[in-house]
Amino acid sequence: MTNALLDETIKASDVAAYLRQHPGFLGDYPELASLLTLPREQGAVASLAAYQLQSLREKNAELERKFNELTAIAADNERLMQRVHELNVAVLRANTPSVAARSVVTRLLEDFDTDQVRLVLFGDLNLPPADWLLHEPAGRAGMPEFADFLAHHEPISGRLSAERLYRLFGQQAPLIRSAAVMPLGELGMLAIGSHDQDHFQPGMGTTFLKMIAATVTAALARLMDGA
Repeated sequence: MTNALLDETIKASDVAAYLRQHPGFLGDYPELASLLTLPREQGAVASLAAYQLQSLREKNAELERKFNELTAIAADNERLMQRVHELNVAVLRANTPSVAARSVVTRLLEDFDTDQVRLVLFGDLNLPPADWLLHEPAGRAGMPEFADFLAHHEPISGRLSAERLYRLFGQQAPLIRSAAVMPLGELGMLAIGSHDQDHFQPGMGTTFLKMIAATVTAALARLMDGA
């Protein structure tokens, strides 16, 4: 019924007149261009054929761009997974909490393109002093700058406040432009910092950060229980 009414009220000449008055119509509705049937004549039709071809080329270029982007992301994720695996192996080989902690810091600095690492441990875990090790005997209460972070048990990444940066990195804080911080359960926190402001971003996925935190937490807890 609807099609019959349209046939009666809208004529081909009306459509042609409308298109003459709105030459940019196909630019607003490019999908219609691919549905049109073109006669085998030259002239104005050739420009429409060229338009259709250009539209298809642009769509193909966009699809290729998205494919390349996804391929690059997959490659980056594969490299990260390999590095996390190597971190797991290094920690599993450690036979003391001290060796495990040093292995974590070394791997994070060498394999994850970071500039600074800080392992914050609550309580006295009897580890030798190191520039990357922070002891906080008061536990969570001694880290008021991270109270909300510790309450949510989720990694954070991006640009930290000056107070948080100084609490973690001390005199190196002005050089740290972005960072990621991971909770280690009741044991403490693990922080990695970069001189690149875009290295760690707020919107980045936290899957790998959670995997790293879980590995470090389990290794330290196991070794300290057996100590």
